Amino acid sequence: MNYYIGLSLGASSSMDSGVAVLDEDNNLITVDKLYTMNDIMFFFDNFPSLKYSKICVSLVWDRTLLNGKWRVLGKPYQQVATNTLMPNREGWTQRYSTRGCEYFRSLVENGIEVNRFELYLTRQSLHLNSCYKERSPADCKFLQQTLKYEWDFDMPANMMPMSQLEGIVGAVLARENEKNPENIKVISTFKDFNVIDVISNPKLACRQAL
Repeated sequence: MNYYIGLSLGASSSMDSGVAVLDEDNNLITVDKLYTMNDIMFFFDNFPSLKYSKICVSLVWDRTLLNGKWRVLGKPYQQVATNTLMPNREGWTQRYSTRGCEYFRSLVENGIEVNRFELYLTRQSLHLNSCYKERSPADCKFLQQTLKYEWDFDMPANMMPMSQLEGIVGAVLARENEKNPENIKVISTFKDFNVIDVISNPKLACRQAL
């Protein structure tokens, strides 16, 4: 049996990362929160069915803040690439963080399939996005209820942490990539990893078939 693992990676060890393991029968085997990269490495290194697993890891937004000087120089709202006063020093224009890339590359070298995904784009593609402020309690409740009633997951009655729900989104994408590769598109690459998304919502296709 194959397993599908979604990891919503936090920007740093102070932010929780959510991991979810889904089997072929739509059962959530494991849902957990991790913090440091050592926690994440320990989870994957000790997962007994790792060689039978497909993994999707979210891209991590680089939360490096600009200092006051760059805010002042950015006032004219010129594009960075065309503004000679705003050189790209120390990668401050970098959108995504490279956290965990070396470890995920080692998994690939050991024959494990690892893809990346852009969480908010995937939520939109799977019709899991809400009208509420992202990661707010209302958004969290909406996502949990949608996964329960629209996607047939057995969810607990109490509210789950947002990172765990986002991990489930990654697991759903990993399963779709395995089951229906024709419904998957590569939207970009990041550090030699394919960033994937669905072409169309698989739930809508099932309803139209009925």
